[in-house]
Amino acid sequence: MSRRLISSGSSFEREIGYSRAIVDGDWVFISGTTGFNYSTMTIADDVVEQAEQCFKNIEAALAEAECTLKDVVRVRYILPNRDDFEPCWAVLRQYLGEIRPAATMIVAGLFDPRMRIEIEVTARRHVPT
Repeated sequence: MSRRLISSGSSFEREIGYSRAIVDGDWVFISGTTGFNYSTMTIADDVVEQAEQCFKNIEAALAEAECTLKDVVRVRYILPNRDDFEPCWAVLRQYLGEIRPAATMIVAGLFDPRMRIEIEVTARRHVPT
């Protein structure tokens, strides 16, 4: 089994020493992903817009790992403000409502005060036999 690192191109990965994702055999581990648009390095003020961008970033990493959101088995939501979670539910349902992975929501501070949500996923690739 091979281990492959996936990068978003964010300077944070190089500066801190982590990867956007790691593919290890059939498993794909996506790091905590925020609402930054990595092509412009901007982030919306609105938590719902940030949640939407989180999933766009996650989908891009999953695609590079040759899988999709349908392969997600675990999700963790981290928010500094618990009151911001419920407004995001429609976005979470849009992306994961049919998949229904195991999930946890954690209230904790994030690296940058502009960040209002961070999402981490684990996926298992289903390679045809």
